[in-house]
Amino acid sequence: MLRATERYDSDFLEREELRLVEDFEERGYQIFDIEDRSGLERIRRAVANQLSKETGTPFEDISELLNRAGDLVSVADLNSVRLAIFNAMNREKWFRPTYYKLARRVLATLVGNELAMQRRINLSIQLPGDDSSLLPVHSDVWSGDSAFEVVVWIPLVDCYRTKSMFILPRKLNDEHSKHLAEFRGKDTEELFRAIEPDVEWLTVSVGQGIIFTHTLMHGNRRNEEDEARWSMNCRFKSLLSPYDTKRLGEFFEPITLRAATRLGMTYTLPEGFER
Repeated sequence: MLRATERYDSDFLEREELRLVEDFEERGYQIFDIEDRSGLERIRRAVANQLSKETGTPFEDISELLNRAGDLVSVADLNSVRLAIFNAMNREKWFRPTYYKLARRVLATLVGNELAMQRRINLSIQLPGDDSSLLPVHSDVWSGDSAFEVVVWIPLVDCYRTKSMFILPRKLNDEHSKHLAEFRGKDTEELFRAIEPDVEWLTVSVGQGIIFTHTLMHGNRRNEEDEARWSMNCRFKSLLSPYDTKRLGEFFEPITLRAATRLGMTYTLPEGFER
């Protein structure tokens, strides 16, 4: 496989962009520094305020409140609390533009500058020792997502080991994918055991995010750490790249449509004109 520096004309991409492209194409994911820290803190504080409202718990430190969610919310009540926070956040007009700005430059380099964005941003909460919030190993393209999408995954607390997510790097993912037919009729636990020696558990601190192609196998396991995991995720894709079952106007909406594209999409030849 050619290196990115050999596939892309360095006269058009900066060296830093070429390095990012090369790393992303090799691994299928990239951990990046959040571009808008004040935007991230606005999101974290809004989430903490909603959790405080739902549980009647005052707080001074955002991370401390979110990390000890297991002391405030029972497993039985977790999903209703999560949905209340999810709905409250997605009603805020500032939320999606702010989320996009957390990763604007890395999205422009890896995906493009005309983007479609998922209409509602997902929220995940995983309490310590909780088996009810597991996301078994999967690839989103297996269930109707476009291979042209990426996921921007943002932790609201420091995430590490089983408090984080696992992912199978691209080359290893390609190797294991050759044997997926062998798992037909078996459960996802058997698949995870097969790939477990090769998965990477991503250490991601507050102020960082992950961008990855969801063609890679990924997921989470039982959180064996003492703190709760809080993370958000949202899909982005190049506006004019192919869609699958999740369509533009239903699951996605344009966010950075450029003037030339807008004019081209609305232009019709004059009546009676032939060419």
